Amino acid sequence: MDIDHVHLARLDLNLLVSLEVLLDEQSVTRAARRMGITQSAMSHSLSRLRTIFGDELLTRVPQGMRPTPRAADLHEKLRGVLKQVQELTMRPRDFDPATADILFTLGMADSSEVMMMPRMLARFQIEAPSVRFLLRNVDRQRVLEDLDSGRIDLAIGLFEDGKQHHKRRVLLHDHYMCIYNPRLLDLPDPIGLEDYIRLPHLLTSLVETPVGVVDTALAKLSLSRRIVMTSPRFSAIPFVLEQAPVIATMHSRVASYFAETMKLRVCPPPIELPDVPISMIWHSSNDNVPAHRWLREQIVAIRSGGFGQWTPGG
Repeated sequence: MDIDHVHLARLDLNLLVSLEVLLDEQSVTRAARRMGITQSAMSHSLSRLRTIFGDELLTRVPQGMRPTPRAADLHEKLRGVLKQVQELTMRPRDFDPATADILFTLGMADSSEVMMMPRMLARFQIEAPSVRFLLRNVDRQRVLEDLDSGRIDLAIGLFEDGKQHHKRRVLLHDHYMCIYNPRLLDLPDPIGLEDYIRLPHLLTSLVETPVGVVDTALAKLSLSRRIVMTSPRFSAIPFVLEQAPVIATMHSRVASYFAETMKLRVCPPPIELPDVPISMIWHSSNDNVPAHRWLREQIVAIRSGGFGQWTPGG
């Protein structure tokens, strides 16, 4: 959507600050106190906001005030917009990881969390003990929206180039491997195509669809497989494999990690599957922010350690 400069020029953008505080406090009195203005001035701001948005925004309930559904939807987006405005208008400050008290919000699959965060936190507890992380699930279908809204600061996964205001850096390339429990499945290594399509499969997918890259590859051969479970939680897969005679296909790094820690076995798949570039992606407004630049440098520095399955599995 193009920017309507005339429309924005007519708005008092300070009202958005008032709205964010009102939604935080859910009280005109507390919001006024926090902003350092009178209660009547805050009430006047709320009245103007209701006119602008065509919505009550906050309604009275016995316990105080409650956001309307429209206001609840606006709240997180508004926080992201104001954060970006603040970072845009403030002069970049030097970043000292040893003393910095900052929260980074990262988007990643739980497999990335398993593979990446132990090493990251071990390192940061020494070098940056007050740096904290809020982790959110994210997928490539909504990652750009999450970055634009400020819901996440940076995402790691299978992402294509975004829009002009997004930045992406490829961290590494990964490939697919099969993983199964050799105590439950007596299979040749490498597994043959006939056994592969005969066995029940687990599918890991962040987009809640029972179709993965394996199914696309099999369809080209006029073949299909039987998927008995689809889950967005990669870290649950080894526990299922430990007890059930099923097979999964996932990226090699996380598959090898699960195999080593839970005495499972990995082998190459019997079909050709694409290699996948694993990237980190961020909003360009954070490109030169010292804290964010430092975080990206840390991720690049530990990438050679092979942390994880950063994309939906097969």
